[in-house]
Amino acid sequence: MNTLTISLPDDVAERLASAAKARGVSVNAFITEISVQALAVHDAETRFKLIAAEADIPAAIAVLDRLDGGR
Repeated sequence: MNTLTISLPDDVAERLASAAKARGVSVNAFITEISVQALAVHDAETRFKLIAAEADIPAAIAVLDRLDGGR
């Protein structure tokens, strides 16, 4: 496991602490959770761009449908 030091504006750090407390987790656990979610979004966007670059439109639409929950 790595340790990462980041600088945040005071108001952002306070909001993160408040959100973590509301979820009943540590700030570290909360930041880990939201980082994983952000990476999942990034991975989905990257996959979509690769599929779109191959001009496989039906496959790209299928990815969007899955991301949208089939709505």
